[in-house]
Amino acid sequence: MLSLHVPGHSLVHRLPAGAKLLTILVFGTFAFFVDSLVVLGSCVGVVAAAYLVARVPPARAWQLLRGVLAMVALIVLAQGFLGDWTTAAQVGLRVLAVVLLANLVTLSTAQTALVDAVVWAAGPLRRVGVDPDRIGLMIALVFRFIPVIAEEASKVREAHAARGVRPGLFGLGVSYLAPLVIRTLRMADGLGEALEVRGVGTRPAPPDRPAKVPF
Repeated sequence: MLSLHVPGHSLVHRLPAGAKLLTILVFGTFAFFVDSLVVLGSCVGVVAAAYLVARVPPARAWQLLRGVLAMVALIVLAQGFLGDWTTAAQVGLRVLAVVLLANLVTLSTAQTALVDAVVWAAGPLRRVGVDPDRIGLMIALVFRFIPVIAEEASKVREAHAARGVRPGLFGLGVSYLAPLVIRTLRMADGLGEALEVRGVGTRPAPPDRPAKVPF
């Protein structure tokens, strides 16, 4: 996922993917209902210790963490100015702890294992007409296209830099987001046509009924 998976044999790597996803769910629910800054800070410390157990290279961890820190800083500042700083610190620690744990799962779990875990968990939905394999396919496509879209965004930025274009805040949507959306929609159309040609996601036609004998 995002080419950030770090193969290894640590305890964190050996945990089943389903157990890791369940841990994120339980951990996130627990952090949501906790208000103590000490407990929330301890949650961040536990996740940081798990990074050491997993022996994740610092460069790989920082590659995901730097974006998270910027997002958390914006959330804390907005919450602090609009409300109070205690609540802002609580929200920031919650987001940081949960996102760091999700990043650790990303770094220590293969994409195929995550997809297989989701397909297995969605197995009971077959009774209501939901195909778990189709859910797995959609998740796998999302994982695959995140880096592709990021690459397309980089190409748009490079094209603007080559032309010396520096759009303002209001021109950002027209000059930057619009080309990116158009490219993404074209890729989606091409992917849909490729899947349709291969018969993926289509139901087989019902067999022809034999003609009734009139006697």
